[in-house]
Order: sequence, then C-alpha cells, then structure tokens
Amino acid sequence: MRALLVVNPQATSTTAAGRDVLAHALASAVKLDVLQTQYRGHAAEATASAVRAGVELVIAHGGDGTINEVVNGILEAAPPASTPEPPLLAVLPGGSANVFARALGLPRDPLEAAAEVLHALDERRYRTVGLGRADDRWFTFNAGLGWDADVVASVERARARGHEASPVRYARTALRHYLAQRRHPTDLTVALPGEEPISGLRLAVVCNTDPWTYLGSRPVRTNPGCNLTDGLALFGLLSLGLGTVLPTMREMLRKEGDPSGRSVVRRDELPLIRVSSPVPVALQVDGDYLGERSDVEFTAVRSALRVVV
Repeated sequence: MRALLVVNPQATSTTAAGRDVLAHALASAVKLDVLQTQYRGHAAEATASAVRAGVELVIAHGGDGTINEVVNGILEAAPPASTPEPPLLAVLPGGSANVFARALGLPRDPLEAAAEVLHALDERRYRTVGLGRADDRWFTFNAGLGWDADVVASVERARARGHEASPVRYARTALRHYLAQRRHPTDLTVALPGEEPISGLRLAVVCNTDPWTYLGSRPVRTNPGCNLTDGLALFGLLSLGLGTVLPTMREMLRKEGDPSGRSVVRRDELPLIRVSSPVPVALQVDGDYLGERSDVEFTAVRSALRVVV
C-alpha cells in the first residue's frame, strides 16, 4: 500500500526523534513517503497531489489544523462517492487538543496511536465517518462564528509570535473577547430546516462530534450525544450576560455536561445550518481561523471519509 505521512514539525507535542520512530514503524507496513509541512496550506496541497498520484493512505501527524488540511486535501482530490475505493486517512495526534483523534477513540500518545493504526491496517479495519462543510471547507469536529472564532484568531496570532497555545492562554483570551463582545455584541441569525429563523444569537457553534473541544484534559461539551455519523449539531447563545454565561460554562465543563436554559439554543442531527450576520464576523473551522464572513452554510455529509482505526 502506498502511503504518505504528513508531519507538522511545529505541532505542539511532536519531536524530531518521535517523528523518526513513527516513520520507521509505519514504513515496516506500507510503502511510505514523508512530507514535513512548511507553510499554511502545504498539507492540503501535498495531500491532494499525492492522492491524484495514486496514494492509498494518508497519515496525518500533527494537531487538529494539520488533520483538517489533510482531510480537505483528500476530499479535494477524491470527493465522496467519486470512486468505490477512496483513500484512507489515519491520524496520529501531535497537537494540544487532538479533538478529532480523541473522537475516534485513539490514544493521545502518538506512538500508542501508531500501534493501533498498524494493528488496524494489518486487519484491514477502518470506519466511515461523516463530516461537515462550511461553504467549501470541510471540518471534522466543529466550526463557529463570533466569540469562539475571535479567540481562535487571537491565539493564532500569539502562536505566530512564538507563544504557546496553552489552556491558560485560551482562557485569558476568551475572557478578553467576552468583554469585547459585551460592548459590541454579535447579531447572528440561524436558519434551520422546517423552523422559523432564530435571530439575535450572540454565538453560534456547529458541531460534528462531542466533546466540542478540550481545555487541557477536561472535555468541553455543548451537545452531548453528537457523533461522527448522525449529522451536525447547533449550539447558540441568545445572551452573553453573566447570568447566562457562567452557569452555561460551568455545565459545559462538567464531565456529563448538558447545557440548557432560556438563552441556550440547541439542536441535533441537522442536515443543514445557515448562519448570517448584518456585518462580517470571525469564522473558525477545527480551530483554524478563516477570516470574516457575513453568511455561511454548514452542511452535513454522511459517510464522507474512511478512517483507519
């Protein structure tokens, strides 16, 4: 089997020695080429090119952003249902949150994850998962408009200056943007199939799995029960007052978190979600800032990708 290992050498929890060990282990089972990404978008470009050249398996080693790029590269070159045998994806976590890898049930340690991937390859075992699309961009676990996307954008800028994307940095950045949102609140309108539009949302998050993300080792839950097979879920807030935000965040951080309330908007198993704003607002997908948009259509695509696991 021809395989490409895509490595982000800047990912939070990867090392040169660890990458060499992983490559050696994988090369014992597949005909392996290794690519180390050099710039944003490189993983998507290289993956698409490799898939068009006949690569049958792409192994992503990095954080959720690297995995997102690899997924977009695979599906750009081989869209769902375009071929009876689309390329396989394997994931080796190397970031700080590793949300998609955890949703697949993989260990957080990349060497342990590699052992599971090799065992699955030996048994020819994989699962088919659903994904989401934000307009033309695929995402694996979540996308958001407003507050959470502003936080992602700020943390990206801090990382570009050499700062670590730690849970403390995320928490401080979230507080700063919360105060900014209180002064200049986002005004989002959500359109859902079979319902009247819901206007006045201050935050809109679209999920493809649960948990929504992780704060260190702690799961953050918006839509418990959301999974990789049943469509998209929506989580929104109609108010950013402390009386809404504090109990909602407290519930989101509980082990069995199940946030609800008068100002909480939640829906599950949705095929389509459209979010609009009178002014452009920040958009993030899988923790990757995509700029500002005033209208985004989120669609669920079932059986979009085959994953070795």
